This record gives sequence, structure tokens and C-alpha cells, in this order.
Amino acid sequence: MKIPPFVLASASPARHRLLQTVGIEPIVRPSDFDESKIQLADPAQLVQILAQSKAETVASEFSSALIMGCDSVLAVNGEIYGKPANPQEACDRWQKMQGYFGDLYTGHAFIDNSQKRTLVKCQITRVYFASMSDDAIKAYVATGEPLKCAGCFALEGRGGLFVEKIEGCHSNVIGLSLPLLRQMLAELGYKVTDFWE
Repeated sequence: MKIPPFVLASASPARHRLLQTVGIEPIVRPSDFDESKIQLADPAQLVQILAQSKAETVASEFSSALIMGCDSVLAVNGEIYGKPANPQEACDRWQKMQGYFGDLYTGHAFIDNSQKRTLVKCQITRVYFASMSDDAIKAYVATGEPLKCAGCFALEGRGGLFVEKIEGCHSNVIGLSLPLLRQMLAELGYKVTDFWE
């Protein structure tokens, strides 16, 4: 089977870096899909629909390619969090999250144009947050990092200082699950090593 180009339908630098780290140099085509069109209370369903919608938005640009879309949210106490809208929202969120835990959901969608197949799955990782003072929360939010991330923190950045432990796939928290990536590629008939540069 001919190996198609690997396309990442995401503007996330963290997802791009994760793929590069494991030897995959994707074509990056950020999706312009309007996420606000999808409102669902079930976080697993939400991220899978968003991931698929992002991949579908980009898929028409390629006749033969493997397009990956991803989307992440953090659920804390039944509330779903995407990226915070502003610093105040980020501070309010950290007040609820600190000393507690959340479940990070990442939807992964593959559209394989060459095989006319679509595969969509979700990975869930539980994240335990450290207890933090108001000053620490303000200082972290002031860095701007939480404003760029679903869940209001970057595990691979300064936010990693405020995570006590993780149950499940750690790369899922950064933006995509590498084990799930490998499994989904296998389900589509590829080896992950097929995409090594």
C-alpha cells in the first residue's frame, strides 16, 4: 500500500512538536472550523465530533492523504473547559482546579482519503492539580500560557509545575495520545514507522 502524506489539521504547536518528536513531519493545515457550532454536554462525544469536523474541513484539499484532526477539553466536576477566554476566566478556573483533579479528553480523527475511511476515537487522562496560593495562580496566568491551552495549563510548560500526578497517557494531556495514534494507524493498515522521515 502506498503511504499517503500525513496532514495535521491543527494549529497547535504542541501537537506538531509531538509528531516531530516521534519522527513524523506532517503537512500542517490548520482547520478554520467554527467550534462554537457544536454544543454538547458529553465531553467524549464533543471532542470526537470536533476532531472529525476539523479533519473534514481540511480533507477536501487533498486527493490522497491521511488527515488527522484533534480536539481537547478538560472536564472538572462535570464542567467542560476549553481554552479560557481571558485572564480572569483562567484565574477563576484555577481556583476551582487547584487541589483537585480533572479528566482531559482528546478526540482523535483520521480521514484516509486514499482508502475512503474515517476513524474516530477518544483518549481520557486524569490530571491531579497541586494546591496553589492566589499569588501562584495570578503569576501563572500572567505568563499567558494558560490562555493558549484547553484546560488552562500546559503540562510541557510552566503548568507542569502545578500537576501532582497523571493517571493514563501523558502525551494525551499535551495534545494527542501517541499510543492511540499508533493503534489507529494500525487499524487503518499502516505502521507508525511508515511515516518516519
